[in-house]
Amino acid sequence: MQYNTLGNTDIKISLICLGTMTYGSDHTEAEAHEQMDYALEQGVNFFDGAEMYPVPTSPEYQGRNEEIIGSWLKKRGCRDQVVVATKVAAPADMTRYLRPDMAFDRRNIREAVTSSLKRLQTDYIDLYQLHWPERKTNFFGQLNYEHQPDQDGTPLLETLEALGELVDEGLVRHIGLSNESAWGTMKFLQLAEQHGLPRAVSVQNPFNFLNRTVEVGLTEVLHREGVSLLPYSPLAFGALSGKYIGGARPEGARITKYPAYGRYFNEQGQKAVEAYVALAQKHELDPCMMALAWVNNRPFVDANIIGASSMAQLKANIESANVTLSDELLAEIEAINVLYPNPCP
Repeated sequence: MQYNTLGNTDIKISLICLGTMTYGSDHTEAEAHEQMDYALEQGVNFFDGAEMYPVPTSPEYQGRNEEIIGSWLKKRGCRDQVVVATKVAAPADMTRYLRPDMAFDRRNIREAVTSSLKRLQTDYIDLYQLHWPERKTNFFGQLNYEHQPDQDGTPLLETLEALGELVDEGLVRHIGLSNESAWGTMKFLQLAEQHGLPRAVSVQNPFNFLNRTVEVGLTEVLHREGVSLLPYSPLAFGALSGKYIGGARPEGARITKYPAYGRYFNEQGQKAVEAYVALAQKHELDPCMMALAWVNNRPFVDANIIGASSMAQLKANIESANVTLSDELLAEIEAINVLYPNPCP
């Protein structure tokens, strides 16, 4: 397993990070523990959760992923061997049940981290991330930015100060961002420098063949500022496996169970999927392996966040860390991207 440095820290993280978005709903505790055991045996030392997981989020299951990570850490006694990341949720219709008057202010952040620490059964969180911006901006596939400064919510400095208190108290080692823009990332970094507060060490954004928007402006920020990209959805909700081509909906597949998650299933996106799957088959590669290996080998990626519905999928996804794509294949991937640039941002 390859290991990279998390941002400007001294923490080494595995190239493959195991996401836990489905733990507690689609996966039982026993199934999740089996996945985590195998991942750790293969050298994966990085596990990512969130207070609102599993997804779809609901009062019935919310927080179960953290509870499962916590029970695994206690059972295995391996806390010092792994890097644990989780996230605090911002206001949204889907998460307003979490706390009254949700915001990225001191009260909410303090309540959220206290609950996460309890569920995780740990004294500290290695990487604590803002799940998405509180302000009105583009994320989760939104386009056509509309400037609404009257809806900025909690000032970024106040949020950063609240996170800084957690770092000072040893409850959090480092902070990160998620679903953030180039401007937001730079603003947090600027405020940290001006006020002597913790720097964001990572940004967790979607990144895959169908959505390469991070390359437009964010990756220059990451390179120049020494911030890690932790891509999620490297398989575009499984679309890049090819199993949904032609409108197929295999029994038990995630989009079959949750059809509302249609971000990667527009007409142009599906044409692009067909092209990438055909390319993989031409080179006698599994389409998932090609898509994951491509993300793994981007120079600005420090850990690729994968998820798996089965042990077979998990083993294949982790094996992608050992795959190198030829220059010829990389050129053909770029040719498809020219034909279908960012069809599913």
